[in-house]
Amino acid sequence: MKTVFTTGEAAKICKVSQQTIIRCFDSGQLKGFRVPGSRFRRIPRDVLYKFMKENGIPTDALESGKRKALIVDDDEELVELISDALSADGRFEIRTANNGFDAGMMVKDYHPDVIVLDVMLPDINGREVCQRVRSDPAMNDVRIICISGMVEEDRVRELKDAGADCFLRKPFETDQLIEQICQLLDIEQVGS
Repeated sequence: MKTVFTTGEAAKICKVSQQTIIRCFDSGQLKGFRVPGSRFRRIPRDVLYKFMKENGIPTDALESGKRKALIVDDDEELVELISDALSADGRFEIRTANNGFDAGMMVKDYHPDVIVLDVMLPDINGREVCQRVRSDPAMNDVRIICISGMVEEDRVRELKDAGADCFLRKPFETDQLIEQICQLLDIEQVGS
């Protein structure tokens, strides 16, 4: 579990802009320290927790220290495979959905950091899910990884235009997916 955060990490946890965290730090509202010999600001966990409590910011993201992942696919074996891989990694809290309707309901309540989304769901297509997530300004920080066995490049482009952050072609290695999630969420890679 992390004990010290960068301003970017603190911003993600608090769901505010990095500039807001920097302003709070520079004004003294948010205590911390600068890395010797640099301009980099660092905020200890206990200080960030106190700051969040004082300002009415939900502390669940800080308390678990885990990033929230929502896996949406109608292939239950694949959902289980991805869930197991993310659970084993230890840095993720996981929720799953087997169709677009359930996923839509969950996105609002759960506010995941990342959605792993099958493009070919029985009730709605992935492009539509991307558009719905992107149409809600409160979901700007949600990253979307689309997965599918489909191959057409123009379909991949359509997904990215609709708001997908990246695309992985099935079948893929779970390590490849975790690496992609870490990249999108700016999480340090675990040494392999």
